[in-house]
Amino acid sequence: MTATKPSPTDDRRQRKARQTRDALATAACDLILERGPAATTVEAIAERADVTRRTFSRHFAGKEDAALDFVRRDGDRINALLRARPAGEPPLLAYRRAVRDWLADGEDPAWHVRPRMRRLLALAGTEPELFAAYQRIRVDAQEESIRIVAARLGIDETARDVRPAAVVDAAAGVLIAALRLWARGGEGDSGAADLAALVERAYDALITEAAAATPAGTIEE
Repeated sequence: MTATKPSPTDDRRQRKARQTRDALATAACDLILERGPAATTVEAIAERADVTRRTFSRHFAGKEDAALDFVRRDGDRINALLRARPAGEPPLLAYRRAVRDWLADGEDPAWHVRPRMRRLLALAGTEPELFAAYQRIRVDAQEESIRIVAARLGIDETARDVRPAAVVDAAAGVLIAALRLWARGGEGDSGAADLAALVERAYDALITEAAAATPAGTIEE
């Protein structure tokens, strides 16, 4: 069966929906940074984005999800890059290189390195509702990563095989640790290059510690 190509009208609708979602996400981020989460309402976000309250609800469950939409998008981008890695590449290395390629994309920079995103990430570490939204988005992205790694290993994702989850939890944990440390820095730091270098050091540390935990010639009973 031949797949139906999207019509020009469908393309315009998708672009319009994406523009509206981006406007809402930007408005939510701006207002939360200006006023704080408690003083920011969904109605204010919709007004700032020049849309209705109902339009907001079509895109987001709440103001925290809107403000952190960049995290969800970056998770989708990392997973797309992970799917595209060569089939024979070990999963941990594939994830690391997917993250590297995401951070190296100069045409569509990772949202984390755009202006003021560091402040929002730091705020997510101290505000319970923002932190909860961040965790939900992160878990969703990691669940998709597990499915991708399971497929790369030829494993049924429902099987009792710990490898996909172990690889993803370790690899994503390294990225989260690096982002947390980076978010504590000042806005004047070197941005993307600074974060990319920190992520690489974090992955090197994981590999070093894993090697140290399994001495050569030791066999676990």
